[in-house]
Amino acid sequence: MKPDWDALMEKFAGSATALVADVDCTAAGKSLCEAQGIRGYPTIKYGDPSALEDYKGGRDLSALTKFAEENLKPMCSPANIDLCDDAKKAEINSFMSMSSADLDALIKEKEAMQEQAEADFKILVEGLQKTYQDAMTKKDATIDEIKASGLGMMKAVKATKAKNDEL
Repeated sequence: MKPDWDALMEKFAGSATALVADVDCTAAGKSLCEAQGIRGYPTIKYGDPSALEDYKGGRDLSALTKFAEENLKPMCSPANIDLCDDAKKAEINSFMSMSSADLDALIKEKEAMQEQAEADFKILVEGLQKTYQDAMTKKDATIDEIKASGLGMMKAVKATKAKNDEL
């Protein structure tokens, strides 16, 4: 992916409205990565610098370029409210009218909801993994029982009979 990412950075170098960059989360960029909640590498983020979103698309140059051309532009945000439709302007104004403490509490609540969704998903996946393991163990045991019941010998006898019938 690195060569494709480098090519994308080169393509957008000098853009007045889009930044394509990379950050080394193991060195000087560690605090930035921690602040953005980055846990795995490589991670691609996009959007308003104060509220970056996770990129979930393709990782080849074609997919990255298509996404960048369609999405890396000034977007509706508190800094670009003129780009917002009436509903988003109302939402931004509603948040702007809140006290910092109330906004912090609401952010904390929503982040807790996200964390709970992640935790619920992890539990579900662990349950699915256990179900899969149990089913695999049962299947293997059943196949072993079938083989032990003489299946191999049955096949050998059939082959011998077929060979004898040919003579």
